[in-house]
Amino acid sequence: MTALISAALLSSIVSGEIQSASSNKQNNAEQLYTNQAPVTPELAFSGPYTVGVTTIAATDPKRLDSANFVFNTERQLVLEVWYPAARPESKEGDKALATYKNVTRLQKPFELQGEAYRDAPTLSEGNFPLILLSHGFTGYRTQMFYLGEHLASHGYVVVGIDHSGSTNADIEDDSDRPAGFVDTLYNRARDQQFVLDYFADQTSVVDAIVDTDRAAIIGHSMGGFGAINTIGGCYDFNAEFFKQLGVNSAIAMILPLALDSCYAGREQLDPRWKAVQLLAPWGGEASVHNIAAMKKISVPTFYLAGNQDNTSGFKNGIKRLYQRTGSEHNYLLVFENARHNIGPHPAPAVSFTTDFELGHYFDPVWDTEIINRVVEHMSLAFLNCHVKADLASCAYLPTRASSQQYKGADHQFDNAWKGFKHLWASGLQFFKKPDGISPLLK
Repeated sequence: MTALISAALLSSIVSGEIQSASSNKQNNAEQLYTNQAPVTPELAFSGPYTVGVTTIAATDPKRLDSANFVFNTERQLVLEVWYPAARPESKEGDKALATYKNVTRLQKPFELQGEAYRDAPTLSEGNFPLILLSHGFTGYRTQMFYLGEHLASHGYVVVGIDHSGSTNADIEDDSDRPAGFVDTLYNRARDQQFVLDYFADQTSVVDAIVDTDRAAIIGHSMGGFGAINTIGGCYDFNAEFFKQLGVNSAIAMILPLALDSCYAGREQLDPRWKAVQLLAPWGGEASVHNIAAMKKISVPTFYLAGNQDNTSGFKNGIKRLYQRTGSEHNYLLVFENARHNIGPHPAPAVSFTTDFELGHYFDPVWDTEIINRVVEHMSLAFLNCHVKADLASCAYLPTRASSQQYKGADHQFDNAWKGFKHLWASGLQFFKKPDGISPLLK
């Protein structure tokens, strides 16, 4: 499938065929989440704002077609936008609640129940920072819909990006993967920067309330790979990397010239980026980010990882990226024994047919809903601290490494991390530079 979306496919996505729709909770939409227990981390509970959601299409008219090396080609992106909204009239009840439609990696359709109101009017005024959700290879714009809804309820405008050429719908079979992967390498950071520019420069449904001078990226896997570049982690590809992927020698020699860039193709850091959050980011094992450039990163960074990550790697992957990042505010949250899937929503029922499908969502140790709640809590603490400059939220970033509460000789337990209930947080590790490296990371 071509790396660009056809006009017909774009229309079908926005109109609802692979797209979100309204729901009255009486349809076949699958509810992935249970009622939040009282032991849920404090900042994982919904905030004071009603959440609206809408879908828009945005076109970058001057992008390189990485499949054919044609410049000034249109690149079309579908975006899911969550925002603080005016609550619909009560008589409408749940009929306006959104559902999220998509397909698995094997093209099996599913529909998930959301808690945002489809196309609800925005608040009449506000000043809400912009957060981008950037999926991996492959993925889709609503893969972290739980986080989009959650952050919007706490006063953010959140945009999930369908990265054309590397969504589940784009990669229909293995023959699509090589072109899709190269497309991802070139476009992921550029998509992120383009979306920020789009909301700053173009008219949109959230014009009256979005503050694009305070922006952040939350990227999972290849989304994190791109986000590192967007804030200054320059790419440093070499021909041997591509040869190992099966690319012929002539093209392998050319690709680094096309792909190596900094700041999403800009000459310098866009000062509107106030923070990046990197969930299981790819690239550390392959050392595709320039080490010297990584040391110069100044934007606050928050890495989240499973220490058994089987895709990005931990010891020589995510840990390496964390240790090379020079930001004064640089954090790492580790889910002990977790693998790569610390970003997506829980697995839809149709994915339980094969381990390949399930492997896009499932973790063999951690319950995905618990992971999502921890991510909601820690994300809000980090973003409020570094994007909204809310010092009270900074206090929710842990001050000791382990979430374990050990019983001492006096039979008293260590205090829980702030925001976690007593004895209801275990299996987490938190590190920040320049406080040194714990034995776990040596």
